Amino acid sequence: MKAEGAAEVVGMAEGQARRVDDGRRADGPRLLAGDDGSRAGRPTLAVVGATGAVGGVVLQILSQHADIWGEIRLFASPRSAGRSLTVRGEETKVAALDEDAFAGVDVALFAVPRAVAERWAPVAVGRGAVVVDDSGAFRGDPDVPLVVPEVNPHTARLRPHGIVASPTSPTLAMIVALGALHAGFGLRDLVVSTYQAVSGAGRSGVDTLREQVALVAGTELGTSPGDVRRAVGEGTGPFPEPVALNVVPWSGTPAADGWSSEELTVRDETRRVLGLPRLPVAVTCVRVPVVTTHSLTVHARFENEVTVDRAREILATAPGVVLYDNPAAGEFPTPADAVGTDPTWVGRVRRSLDDPTGLELFVCGDNLRKGAALNAVQVAELVAGEWRASS
Repeated sequence: MKAEGAAEVVGMAEGQARRVDDGRRADGPRLLAGDDGSRAGRPTLAVVGATGAVGGVVLQILSQHADIWGEIRLFASPRSAGRSLTVRGEETKVAALDEDAFAGVDVALFAVPRAVAERWAPVAVGRGAVVVDDSGAFRGDPDVPLVVPEVNPHTARLRPHGIVASPTSPTLAMIVALGALHAGFGLRDLVVSTYQAVSGAGRSGVDTLREQVALVAGTELGTSPGDVRRAVGEGTGPFPEPVALNVVPWSGTPAADGWSSEELTVRDETRRVLGLPRLPVAVTCVRVPVVTTHSLTVHARFENEVTVDRAREILATAPGVVLYDNPAAGEFPTPADAVGTDPTWVGRVRRSLDDPTGLELFVCGDNLRKGAALNAVQVAELVAGEWRASS
């Protein structure tokens, strides 16, 4: 098994990867070079939603990345207050939010439902913190920068409201690779189909899939019209149709002209992150019976003729990307291999048969790591870099 790229993949036994990239790895914390262990004078981070699915991954990543923070405060709902969680190898008590929670906080990372962010993010900003929002509450605000550090890190400073937002997980699954290709060739238009994991719909999505799988396992279902639907009954959870033994071509809520809200969100976010406000983008979102890790097929056309060799070179050297592309040897990205890892995995790189300016790709990315927690942590680290530079 061979993987190329700036993100070195090591110890890839049985398809599992531990990522090494810029001093970060998936098997333990690492202090900054020359660090004596003292955290005095470093910025204070608040993690809001620390007990949730994304919040838990945030704590893992903070424990794995270079330790740039002073105090890390953990917040969650009142029912979770008093719990102890481990971050950086230390037990830290979870507190409930109140009007004084953000006193002395430099950066506040929100991994919470939209309503919670809408209520408390302005409070954090009012106490002087920069908010990094992963709730989606502020993604559509043109005055809130939408930041992917590998693609548009400079925009994190352009935050008139003191808030920086992270894109939605399907966008993040592809945008790092697309940003590198755009820098090399100049993106002209984009057609994408997503294959989204059920965890993108939250814990209820995962629970629904597991319940449905238990109902259909070991049966002959999936061989006649409606048999899966009858077995599942009303237990479709957050999905409009059964997801076990099925795919569901829908994610989000109804929007204009037959599109879904998530399809339009991916379109808008791709334009904003790449700085291409008029880029033609067509997205079809599909939910598949995978627990974690989104996959996408990407058809991209560029301003000039492309070559596969040059595209592979760009992808192999792009930060945050692993090129894994040898179909003859059965080597291409799948959710089973990408889950639990940080990079965007790219394979099936081909030039379009009928267009010398077109490329076809298949990409995978863990929707809880780069698709949510990792990108938010990276943005928080960007902001912390500003804090250190000015202190």
